[in-house]
Amino acid sequence: MEEWNRGNPIAQFIRKRRKELKLTQIELADTAGVGLRFIRELEQGKPNLKTDKINQVLLFFGHELTPTPISDATRRDLGK
Repeated sequence: MEEWNRGNPIAQFIRKRRKELKLTQIELADTAGVGLRFIRELEQGKPNLKTDKINQVLLFFGHELTPTPISDATRRDLGK
């Protein structure tokens, strides 16, 4: 089972942007149209969340999930 990673870039981005806008998790959930539990799990780095819901929250901040190239070193580390 994959461990939750509070430091993953999406979790950090959502938490940082929410705090910059002085929104509570409840306010973000209501505004983005997702549940409070989803926001909590997203900010805590739960590894297997639905991408459509992640995009729903990211769109609130004017962003979306996109493929990003990784370095050769990162690619080699994936198999470890």
